[in-house]
Amino acid sequence: MAEHFVTLEKSLKKLLDEKKYQTLKDVLATMNGADAAAVFEDLDEERTPLLFRLLPKETAAEAFAELSPELQEHLIRGFSDKELREVVSELYVDDAADLVEEMPASVVKRILAQADPDMRREINEILRYPENSAGSIMTTEYVSLRPQMTVAEAIQRIRRTGVDKETIYTCYVTEARRLLGTVSVKDLLLAADDNTPVSQIMDEHVICVNTMTDQEEVAQMLSKYNFLALPVVDAEDRMVGIVTFDDAMDVLVEETTEDIEKMAGMLPSEKTYLRSNAWDLFRHRIPWLMLLMISATFTGMIITGFENALAAQVVLTAFIPMLMDTGGNSGSQASVTVIRALSLGELELNDLPQVVWKEIQTAVLCGVALASLCFCKIMLFDRLLLGNTGITTLTAIVVCATMAVTVLIAKVVGCTLPMAAKKLGFDPAVMASPFITTIVDALSLLVYFSIASSLLF
Repeated sequence: MAEHFVTLEKSLKKLLDEKKYQTLKDVLATMNGADAAAVFEDLDEERTPLLFRLLPKETAAEAFAELSPELQEHLIRGFSDKELREVVSELYVDDAADLVEEMPASVVKRILAQADPDMRREINEILRYPENSAGSIMTTEYVSLRPQMTVAEAIQRIRRTGVDKETIYTCYVTEARRLLGTVSVKDLLLAADDNTPVSQIMDEHVICVNTMTDQEEVAQMLSKYNFLALPVVDAEDRMVGIVTFDDAMDVLVEETTEDIEKMAGMLPSEKTYLRSNAWDLFRHRIPWLMLLMISATFTGMIITGFENALAAQVVLTAFIPMLMDTGGNSGSQASVTVIRALSLGELELNDLPQVVWKEIQTAVLCGVALASLCFCKIMLFDRLLLGNTGITTLTAIVVCATMAVTVLIAKVVGCTLPMAAKKLGFDPAVMASPFITTIVDALSLLVYFSIASSLLF
């Protein structure tokens, strides 16, 4: 599939170079919006307006919604008012709200000027809700039915209004905007009698979310219950919109990307990698690098404090990288596991004692295994094969004991800090690999030199 898409992309670029616009138009007519958007993202910005104008009207709106904000802004600035009105009119309300939220004020003014009054009102309604809430990602375009409607009347209403809705597969039964139940198109089509009231076949046990519910929680609920859409109600339990599964997938991708960037010690970026220049990457990476560099000062202070011990037993220096790396890796394993469990809702803050105990048990098993392997490695490889006579059995015991204790400390720190961050209202992903590694490095050195001072000096 990927190879086919690359071939298609090259063919479109070649047709564009050769100015075979009618052939291009015929090919683009067979493509869906997402694939067309992917082609635009790889083109020079100067050529995208021309190719965009060759798309069919419906496909153009779908492709436009999938484009990056930078490319959307570039296209809008090149659109005539008529072209902009046609694109905006084909967008779903939630996509239009996202567009308005991303654009600078001058562009937003043009967009709203070309939107019809109803769309402007709905966009403003969505923009009232806090960022990352269910209200901010919902759409107000859904099929609403009345409980007293017959099946025939309900189907007729879907045919009349469904063309402008984002989904028609699940319909919502409301009375004075109060959500009473849901009914699927399948239920309506398979009803035994066309005169059966909707109230008799609807499902009254409705799972819904509030407008202020976090968007990540909404996405997890859609995944958990395998819904195509999830109804959204306000503080007075009035239905105001739905969150569809495609928006939930976008949220999961966005949240996962943000967590990965934080876990790697970077500030989140809204641009794709290829559209980020060196300055963008610098700005997102340098703050954490500076912080971690300064925090590493504590590691240097610990080594300086034990200069005399290192001078007396220089051989101890050779094992510092191994101990620090093992501790950092052990802490990262625990932190990533706990962060994932927190993000999926598998762990709550009151599970901390159980988590710590489980990590202690794991650390003991890992510590014993690593220490045993380390002892064999030191005595057979470092002492016998490399002929390092400065390594004694007692030195090996110091290193192995340090490794076992370091693994224990690292796993406890790795599982505790993300949960502590969540308790304090921070993103647990912040307490991932770089941060935990720095803490564990300092602790592993303290343990190392403390055990060495006790047994060797």
